[in-house]
Amino acid sequence: MKKTVQDSFTQQVQILTQSSMNGFGRLFGGQLMQWIDIVAAVTARRHSERNVTTVLVDGLEFKKAARANDTIVLTGRIAYAGKTSMEVCVNTYIEHLDGSKSLINKAHVVMVALDENDRPTEIPELELTCDEDRAEWQAALERRKKRSKL
Repeated sequence: MKKTVQDSFTQQVQILTQSSMNGFGRLFGGQLMQWIDIVAAVTARRHSERNVTTVLVDGLEFKKAARANDTIVLTGRIAYAGKTSMEVCVNTYIEHLDGSKSLINKAHVVMVALDENDRPTEIPELELTCDEDRAEWQAALERRKKRSKL
């Protein structure tokens, strides 16, 4: 069985409140990391149809700050699917009142699918249906190669 990137696409939306702010009046990085992990897990669960666990976060990149009352949109998509593991690309945006978006964070999260005994289990293949999917796959292969050299 194969699944497409769109089959597991995930989006989460938040309006920032004071409880998510750090001492400088910006989105607390730890809060964003929690949301990223949740979006990655939902995306991976949708692809694998299994419970999953986070293995690593590769390339958490804070590009811009977000402030109180900003609308935050996180999107998750499968970039790579191996035998039991998946790399999920999670992009975080500020959505402006006119509907335009500014990228504020990009993260790649490696998740592993688990069977009933919490052991790694096989997942569906990823069907690449467009140039963007193929480019993400190639970039994920490069990150995977770099990680294997560590």
